[in-house]
Amino acid sequence: MSLNKAPKNNVFYRNQNWHYPRIAYGKGVYLYGEDGKKYMDACSGSAVANIGHGNEEVAKATAEQIKKVAFTHLSRFTNEAIEDCAEIVSKWAPGDLNHVYFVSGGSEATETAIKLSRQYFVERDGKKTSKWKVISRWNSFHGNTMGSLSMTGSTGRRRIYDPLLINFPKINQAYCYRCPYNSSYPECNLQCAYELEKSILRWGPENIAAFIAEPVIGSAAPGVNPPKEYFKIIREICDKYDVIMILDEVMAGCGRTGKNFGIDHYEVVPDIITMAKGMSSGYSPIGAAVTNDEIFETIMINGSGQFVHGHTYGGNPLSASIARTVMKIIEREGYIENARVQGEYLFELMEDLYKYPIVGEIRGKGLMIGIEFVKDQDTKEPFEIERNLKGIFTNNCLEEGIVPYPGGGSVDGIRGDHTLFAPPITINRKEIEEFYEKLENAIQKTSEETLGTKGIL
Repeated sequence: MSLNKAPKNNVFYRNQNWHYPRIAYGKGVYLYGEDGKKYMDACSGSAVANIGHGNEEVAKATAEQIKKVAFTHLSRFTNEAIEDCAEIVSKWAPGDLNHVYFVSGGSEATETAIKLSRQYFVERDGKKTSKWKVISRWNSFHGNTMGSLSMTGSTGRRRIYDPLLINFPKINQAYCYRCPYNSSYPECNLQCAYELEKSILRWGPENIAAFIAEPVIGSAAPGVNPPKEYFKIIREICDKYDVIMILDEVMAGCGRTGKNFGIDHYEVVPDIITMAKGMSSGYSPIGAAVTNDEIFETIMINGSGQFVHGHTYGGNPLSASIARTVMKIIEREGYIENARVQGEYLFELMEDLYKYPIVGEIRGKGLMIGIEFVKDQDTKEPFEIERNLKGIFTNNCLEEGIVPYPGGGSVDGIRGDHTLFAPPITINRKEIEEFYEKLENAIQKTSEETLGTKGIL
């Protein structure tokens, strides 16, 4: 039965069991409630507000673009904003990922990627090609449209819609903390990577169009990232069996991990990158699927010349202009390097959090950091769902004045409490220290409330 805590108005909120404090405005890394409460936006909404709130340069550029043209449809017109934005994205992207297909957000971007993969093989091999399946990983989230949710490996998000989804194959996540092979790196010989080859052979290479993965896991298992060699092996397997390699950079992209894209940590070039969120820092909805020369030329130059796909707001000049401005600011101000430096400093501080028995693992790259909570550090046993550890922790964080991105299901899709921290990549050292102090207070309170002790080992 619903708790009916949401405000009583005409908005269809996502969670009627949450009370939704009203935010009056934001500035920098902070949000300010109507009641005067100040919050540090320690998750950038959902790893979105990369350059923070209330940026006056973005506001000015937005106003100027609105005066020029706010909307044209991508099927009929081009404009300066989308051309400039696409040029910046292609320069940021690795290798020959030079072709930017604009959409409105992350789910549309991953959906676009699987359609590009399918049409590529149809254009190359003919309409009778059987290559259509996409292999993804458990403990993953790729979006909420039916295609992107079909690729998602977080069972809690899928269950209610399961009859509507495509039964795409799944392989184990590269999740060293909970290794499905009861091994450890490097003794494991990266079985999680070679499982892709087994899955391709099981389903038949002639049926597999693509493989999709997040370089650093976002909401499904925050901060999880594989060993250095993992994606090199994945690239080799994809090449061997004629499978398109898609990297979902919706959260990890645009400087979040201390590199342009998360995959840059692995020195591997995928065939398609999907991006959104930090691309415009939330100032306007936008996303993109960025494809390599081979896919583009096969469909658009040597093939039919038409991509059978599109969304109303794809290539929206206003959104593209905002994203162009945001990415220029990130470049000019050195915020990607700042994400690396401040992330390393925050990791150093967070090492001390292991003294609290509910802290199982702290992981991530740059300013994309996850904490997994456990009932027992030695056995890694999770809390019972009924304990609502993530809810207790969230309330303690908000009381302290920091906003986390909590979640569950990291153990088996249902059990396992965790949180993501992804503050604006503009954050400075003093703000990092402020954040850490409040975070430790919230963790100590949560440990005391859930374990009935002083909360320290």
